[in-house]
Amino acid sequence: SKGMKVFARVDHQKNAQGVDLTLRPTQVIMFGNPKAGTPLMNCEQSVAIDLPQKILISEDADKKVWLSYNNPEYLKDRHNIKGCDTQLGNIAKALDGVSKAAIAK
Repeated sequence: SKGMKVFARVDHQKNAQGVDLTLRPTQVIMFGNPKAGTPLMNCEQSVAIDLPQKILISEDADKKVWLSYNNPEYLKDRHNIKGCDTQLGNIAKALDGVSKAAIAK
């Protein structure tokens, strides 16, 4: 509903069970929208290694669920992105919207 496409879901807990190991619920959702990611890759193509965006959903020992993702400022620093604050801001807004929608459910 937020205009994002889910590209993959990695269920680390299920994968651990497949080799007779245990892990608390831990999933990574890979998602994105080419309208946001492509302009950022045009700013600095190396950022493609970190796209599509990923959100980690994990449960701690107290059964509290956490939602984590890389801050776009991290991407800016990691890839030495210059002059693309609008594109980074758009991605920050999108991540904020997706995470707020996820916790509202």
